[in-house]
Amino acid sequence: MSFTPSEFWKNFRLGTELSISGNFIYNGLYSFDLMQHFYYEDEAFEFLYNISVGIERLQKICVVLIEHNERTNQEDFEVSLISHNHDDLNIRIEKHKNINLGKTHKKLLSLLAKFYKSSRYEMYQMQSVFQPNQAKSELIRFIEESLDIKISTEMLGCSSNEFRIKKFIGKTIGKFCKEYYQIVKEECHRLGIFTYEIASESKAFKIFMSEKYDFSEERIIQKEILKHLIQNDLPKNFKNYIDSEPPLELEFCNVNYYIDYLFSFHKEYTIKGEIEELYTEIDNVKERLEYFKYLGNPDVRFEEEE
Repeated sequence: MSFTPSEFWKNFRLGTELSISGNFIYNGLYSFDLMQHFYYEDEAFEFLYNISVGIERLQKICVVLIEHNERTNQEDFEVSLISHNHDDLNIRIEKHKNINLGKTHKKLLSLLAKFYKSSRYEMYQMQSVFQPNQAKSELIRFIEESLDIKISTEMLGCSSNEFRIKKFIGKTIGKFCKEYYQIVKEECHRLGIFTYEIASESKAFKIFMSEKYDFSEERIIQKEILKHLIQNDLPKNFKNYIDSEPPLELEFCNVNYYIDYLFSFHKEYTIKGEIEELYTEIDNVKERLEYFKYLGNPDVRFEEEE
């Protein structure tokens, strides 16, 4: 089957772009899920950056599929896509499609547009030392006004990033994903192309196909697996393999402290220091590391005889 350059561009290049968009949105939501509170400026930045890029790229896919045709001046059209204004891109889409966005969604779009245009560069400016971090402040203000709550950013007594907040952020961002992805599907059907298809093992599948915008299900699955492994009889070969190396003598002052590390390992460095200290007491660390290569390796089946 042969394609014109325009068809190949829309069918395949934009298909890859759709996955990239979903990956950015996934990464942004996951970074927000890992935020324990609202003290650190870099965590707010990471969330806003990923979401702003992901939504912008999704908007541009819609613009291309809606506006571009055989009469389009390609050079002028591509120049028009060099924009980071989420509000303007949404207006271009709304000229052709009805998008069901409320005031909260429009407010978030404006926040993302401002962040990407100016706030993300504020720390390169000397005057930034005389005022609170704008990106974090505006994100907090958006959440406070939307949920009618007060968020403290003081080191002592800093407000927790509660599940209610995570759910709200996920639902709000999910609205953009649903509305824009629906437009992508409609335009693909009109044009007879398959840009909307998403690989089932990708991050983007969770965003566009599963329409899941928080990580509560993944947390439950992790805990169900952990519970199963702890309570059930494990394969004999696996048990023998586990018993072939002694466990480290961890302090074990709080069981949930260690379990939490399994789910959010890059957020906690105290346990890493504890493990590194215990490793200094092991005669052959290289041998122990070799032993661990087989745990969690899906190509190794302990259920087999050999």
